Amino acid sequence: MAMENADQQVLRELAQWISEGLPSWLCTVVKTWGSSPRPIGSLLACNSLGHIKGSLSGGCIEDDLLEKLQQGQLAKSGPEVLVYGVSQAETERFGLPCGGQLHIVIEPFIDQTHLASIQSILDRIDERGCIERTLDLASGDMSLKITERFKHLHFEGEFSNAAAVGDKTLTQTFGPRHQLFLIGCGQVSQYLAEMAKALDYHVIVCDPRPHLMEQWPIEGVQLITSYPDDAIRAEAADALSAVIALTHDPRIDDMGLMEAFNTDAYFIGAMGSTRTSANRRARLRELDISEAAIARLHAPVGLPIGSKTPAEIAVAILAQLTALRSSAGAKVQADFRAAS
Repeated sequence: MAMENADQQVLRELAQWISEGLPSWLCTVVKTWGSSPRPIGSLLACNSLGHIKGSLSGGCIEDDLLEKLQQGQLAKSGPEVLVYGVSQAETERFGLPCGGQLHIVIEPFIDQTHLASIQSILDRIDERGCIERTLDLASGDMSLKITERFKHLHFEGEFSNAAAVGDKTLTQTFGPRHQLFLIGCGQVSQYLAEMAKALDYHVIVCDPRPHLMEQWPIEGVQLITSYPDDAIRAEAADALSAVIALTHDPRIDDMGLMEAFNTDAYFIGAMGSTRTSANRRARLRELDISEAAIARLHAPVGLPIGSKTPAEIAVAILAQLTALRSSAGAKVQADFRAAS
């Protein structure tokens, strides 16, 4: 079973505390300004006993926030917005990066009113589906809506350190993002990972060569130092995953591709020239891979835009994935193939 993501861990702990009758709070980063240690959407849950799950700042403000909550200074009966780093003195006090600010929505759970909603979110994530939650900060009301795509967190309202009043809403999506599983940690993978993060992909890089993985420079990416077949089976077997082989080493790439054919991955690709791709297909046939499975392979991977450099190849690959995910994807693919 794949390890739970951070949101799942926080929400599951929160649900446990609520079910035990412990007064608890859910804190969500809704806006950052300047340098910030944690991205928008980061979650932290805490309870009246001082237990914490998750992180808002990597340790900068958690102790102060927990103390305020335990002393009844914040979010006693309804959600509030709290801003850290308003002044230079506060920034220095909490050790926030220079100029950094964190805007946090704090929700109290003083009874089991919303326990069923939290459990519904967890059930949906367990199914690798998406669910959208909308919170009305004035009333504390929460609503859920099934959705097919992961969306950026959206906060509507003014930011202040006062209690939330008026039209303030927090809308966030929980669930799996589209995953990009990259076999190999070379330059193309690095460009792909950086660009894919901006397109809301969860990026996994798998390479069984530790000496190369130690040099990986891109943050915010899940790294796996093992052979790709086991990793794909555990992490990228569903219909929101794309698997792309990029090592140029058939012993590694082909092993991953063979496992990918056994999954519901919506895209399976491999980098290489037309000749290299033809040789790869021949090897797969010799390994008794069916023609139906081989037909799922996009190789050479990427739209044929004349890309040569690693960055250009990454653009071509992401353009192909974007086309497939859009309503016009099939037509775009057909047009490019006809032109090439």
